[in-house]
Amino acid sequence: MRKKTLVFTATYNESENIEEFLNSTIKLHEVDVLIIDDNSPDETSKIIEKYQSKYKNLFLIKRPGKLGLDTAHKEGYNFALENNYKNLITLDADLSHDPSQIPSFIKILNDNAFVIGSRYISGGKNEMKLSRLILSYLGNKLIKLIFNINCNEYTTSYRGFNFNLLKNFKIEDVKSKGYSFFMETVFQIHKSGNFIKEVPIVFSDRKKGVSKIPKIETFRTLKNLILLKIK
Repeated sequence: MRKKTLVFTATYNESENIEEFLNSTIKLHEVDVLIIDDNSPDETSKIIEKYQSKYKNLFLIKRPGKLGLDTAHKEGYNFALENNYKNLITLDADLSHDPSQIPSFIKILNDNAFVIGSRYISGGKNEMKLSRLILSYLGNKLIKLIFNINCNEYTTSYRGFNFNLLKNFKIEDVKSKGYSFFMETVFQIHKSGNFIKEVPIVFSDRKKGVSKIPKIETFRTLKNLILLKIK
């Protein structure tokens, strides 16, 4: 029988945000927390290790360098499977996603195989700077149009999986790299015959630290979108 929920995030230079993130997640009922850190130069991992000495439900995987966001999420997903968790919830560590919504995600996962936090349904909100907001909004509209899936959000990492209900989906089937990984995961979830449950979230622009999204990511996502459609 599978046990409780694993909350996962990946970090790279998040020393300014990681304490608040941990304080918001570590004490949640029936939750373990896994962080994969890609050898952050700002020593994010040392802050996490201090918390580990106090909290037994906190796990840290330190990798030798920047190995990619997609590989971190795949490793987190497989960690949850291998350690027999019932649910996996993923989100950003920069506090753009509100950890206080995790309990409501868990409740929704009782009856759903996959849930994704959406900025583009009623009750959702995107507080990005205007240029990024327009790019994100139009990008998600384009993905929906090309994939023809009844879903309004493809690119946020705030999402949850119920392994007891999820069927025919393997994380290894997701081949896209970087931030395109999130888009293709939704595509593969749908292709596997699983229902996509959207819940509204408020996405807050980060207040501390620097965004890790490279400018070339927009073109990479467009390329991967076209390749997936052709396949």
